[in-house]
Parts: sequence; C-alpha cells; structure tokens
Amino acid sequence: MACGLQRGDRMAWALLFEHNSDRVWRYVARLVGRDAAAVADIVQETFLAAARSARSFDGTRGTIVQWLLGIAHRQAAQHRRRRGVVSDGLPMEQHATAALGDPVALLEQRETAEAVRQALAELSAEHAVLLVGKYLDDQTVDELVQEHGGTTEAIRSKLARARREFRSVYDRLTRDAAPSLAERPLKGSSSP
Repeated sequence: MACGLQRGDRMAWALLFEHNSDRVWRYVARLVGRDAAAVADIVQETFLAAARSARSFDGTRGTIVQWLLGIAHRQAAQHRRRRGVVSDGLPMEQHATAALGDPVALLEQRETAEAVRQALAELSAEHAVLLVGKYLDDQTVDELVQEHGGTTEAIRSKLARARREFRSVYDRLTRDAAPSLAERPLKGSSSP
C-alpha cells in the first residue's frame, strides 16, 4: 500500500481512508473532545497532510497507522493552539443530565477531562497514541504490537515511558490549575 500511496494511486488512498478513518477519528476525538465539527476538520486535515507528505513516508520508521496518527496528533495540536479554548468533551445528552447532578462533581469531571486532553496533546505523538490505544480504546498489548510493530516487550517498555511522561505532564498542568484537581488521583492510579 505504501508504494501506491507514494505514487498517488487512488485505490491505495481509498483503502487507506477506508481502513484507517475510524481509528483516526477516535484518536482525534480523544484529543480534542466531542466537537464533531472540529474532529471532522482535523481528520480531513490529517488525510490532506498525509497526501502532501506521502512521498516522504518511510516504512522503516514505523507503520502507516503510526504515521497517520502522528499526523493527526500534530493537526490536533495545531487546532488547539489556534482555538485557544477547548470544549468540555461531554456529549450533548450529558449536559442536561449533568445540570441536574452535583455541579461540583461536574466541574471536577470537566477539569480532569481537559487536563488529560492537554497532557496527551503535550506528549510525543508515539506516547500519546500508545496511551490512547491502551487505556481509552482498550487495545491489548498484542493489538498494539500488530498496529505499531515491534515486540511485546518493546511496546510494554514504551507504555511505561509514556505513563511516566504523562504523569509528569499531568502533574505539572494540574499543580497550579486547582488544588482539588491536583490532589485527585487519576482513575486506575495508585498514587495521589
């Protein structure tokens, strides 16, 4: 497929889009929230950027999925910088339900979601993609190996480095944001 993409073969591009557009969409939505228009714009920009840079794709440096998700990561970061303001990430139907619930809990949920999105956006594309795949999309290590190449041990090692980098960035972002946010542990975390 890579050769077809580099030659500009329409069938190769159609297959690339068909096989990867859902994965790119989910990844972008994890980074920018559930603003469908913004996600659609970023996904479109991702595939346009991929088309512009297809000739420089080097299969020895990673898989096509890694390449696409790396482009999506950069496009989402550019979007966040341009916008300056980020959505709360809640689906529309949850807004009405949330309004009836505890406003403090809702605010904490929104703050945590935004801090996680910001931290993911600041990570390297490789680390962010692995963490989103493992913890948000529930991919197994074997599935990550299939998607990204390498060995089980290599993926586990990268995940460990990605978790450390994420924790460092998350802690920095939340330290000054709000005392209540900085003191709350992330779901699945044993440390405060």
